[in-house]
Amino acid sequence: MSRRLPLRLATDPGADPDSALRAPHSELVDSFGRRHNNLRVSVTDRCNLRCTYCMPEDVTFLDRSELLSFEEIARFVAVAAGLGVTKVRLTGGEPLMRKDLHKLVRMIVPVPGIVDVGLTTNGLLLADQAEELFDAGLRRLNVSLDTLDPGRFRELARRDGLDRVLAGLAAAKRAGFGPVKVNAVAVRGFAEHDVVPLARYCRANGFEVRFIEYMPIGAEAWERDKVFPAADILGLIARDVGGLIPIKSDPAAPAVDYEYSDGGGRVGVIASVTRPFCSGCNRLRLTADGKVRNCLFALDETDAKALLRSGDPAAGPALAELIRRSVWAKWAGHEFNTAAFVKPDRTMHAIGG
Repeated sequence: MSRRLPLRLATDPGADPDSALRAPHSELVDSFGRRHNNLRVSVTDRCNLRCTYCMPEDVTFLDRSELLSFEEIARFVAVAAGLGVTKVRLTGGEPLMRKDLHKLVRMIVPVPGIVDVGLTTNGLLLADQAEELFDAGLRRLNVSLDTLDPGRFRELARRDGLDRVLAGLAAAKRAGFGPVKVNAVAVRGFAEHDVVPLARYCRANGFEVRFIEYMPIGAEAWERDKVFPAADILGLIARDVGGLIPIKSDPAAPAVDYEYSDGGGRVGVIASVTRPFCSGCNRLRLTADGKVRNCLFALDETDAKALLRSGDPAAGPALAELIRRSVWAKWAGHEFNTAAFVKPDRTMHAIGG
């Protein structure tokens, strides 16, 4: 495929090929000064849905032997924590398809320096696992739900399961998670019908809804006309659900948050396309098969699995240097809105959300 040339480093106008050697060694800072403390860890590429914006209908999943073990993931998290990572989010694929996921949560929660462990799930298996995940120390939970209409659910996910997702949300609430965030991908042709019902449902049940603009990370060709902009989403909610007031958000967070003017809950929008937030990005990713990615849309990745499985006493420092180099080499942004954009080979399910 055609390859996008990496951007020159902000501190290296001459594009010195050894510039990564000068990366800071005490924290994860890239050449644009962005400090990284947020790690997304994919535990599996398998999924029990086939959402059109995420993955193809027909897919060959990784062999179990190719996935990092829980112990390997925990070692990676410990090294990353030593470099300043404080937040970990477990993703997939569908992470709840990984057997005994609560055991991994128990391994990560006590890692020195880690103060926030979250999970993103499609919710189909959540009803049976919510309580043991909470007991393991998980406190932050995002559940993906794009529509409350069973027909549109099947059209988007290529599978049935709406009732199971709703049961999972109810179980999460009973288990003590709060606030639970509901992530909805806004695809034109669907969002016009689903934004308002989802906002009303979440408001009535005490969930925080976050609408995410459709992005070029699925198996299908990038169709920009499928983007349903954040401004239109907010307009629908303000008109039909309740007035919204912007609230101060973490500048590194992808979502811009709003409160209802009558105090009845929150709404967030992640406007990756119409309001890119790359300049404040603080995230890096570890794929289920042990690759480090410094951007969701990166065209290159670095293998950490070999070090994690080497048994070498020096693997820890070498892994730390690998992570630093990856972050240091991060480009300025994803370039959705330029002719330079190249869609990654991996789709979302194989990268991790």
